[in-house]
Amino acid sequence: MTKDKFEQIDEQVEPQEQSTQPGSEEQMQPEPIYDDKDYVGSGKLNGKVALITGGDSGIGRAVAVAYAKEGANIAIAYLDEHEDADETLKAIESYGVKGVKFATDISDVENCNQLVVDVISEFGQLNILVNNAAKQFPQEDFLAISPDQLMETFSTNIFSMFYLTQAALPHMQKGDSIINTSSVTAYQGSPGLIDYSSTKGAITSFTRSLSANLAHQGIRVNSVAPGPIWTPLIPSTFDSEKVQKHGQNTLLERRGQPSELAPAYVYLASKDSTYVTGQAIHINGGDFISS
Repeated sequence: MTKDKFEQIDEQVEPQEQSTQPGSEEQMQPEPIYDDKDYVGSGKLNGKVALITGGDSGIGRAVAVAYAKEGANIAIAYLDEHEDADETLKAIESYGVKGVKFATDISDVENCNQLVVDVISEFGQLNILVNNAAKQFPQEDFLAISPDQLMETFSTNIFSMFYLTQAALPHMQKGDSIINTSSVTAYQGSPGLIDYSSTKGAITSFTRSLSANLAHQGIRVNSVAPGPIWTPLIPSTFDSEKVQKHGQNTLLERRGQPSELAPAYVYLASKDSTYVTGQAIHINGGDFISS
């Protein structure tokens, strides 16, 4: 049986590690597939403006590129991975739309407020908010999770969603969309990522609760729950042995590529999903099957 492009790139992954989070895409061997040339846009997001956190690499980059293919102008927020951000902007603009980058730490409420101000100043509107940025710090010993680690994980992964959504909502209207990146760990847990999994569980509840709160305004809120996806967070989190085996325990026996998630984010942002809110789309290679 001929192997597809995703299977082929999975076999090329070498043992590797990165020393800092959230990691750099350009250092990965091989680099993830973020622009699937088989995916052709059809104008589903023409005239829209999207803000994507963690948009410089990984899932965020793939979503930004897919949105650009669909005609949206894009603002990406990232921490300090400037080379990755420049590469993402280049990819976005190659599809004839406008892309702008903002380097900021979204764990701080004032930074989130300023980020939305800057996006509105640049584009005059905001229609799609993708809360995607995250950090994770493995600890096999539960007692080793320090208060500082706990605060950093929660501040980046869930507090920022509150901050950004509160800042963005006054600029959003009926038909606009909020999409949160959850995780398979929210549903099956992870013994070595207890604080991270807890934030992802919080994101799931945040999504369900906020969707009910905003339903009368016609603003939809949904989530995507990825499984093992080949992003910079993997080599910057795990040792080289775990990196090489990443995703092998799924039903599809491989890791996923960021481009394999992007169409779900397009669906949730577009008119294709006008009757969908408070939901989670599970993209995990069969790692977890939702009841």
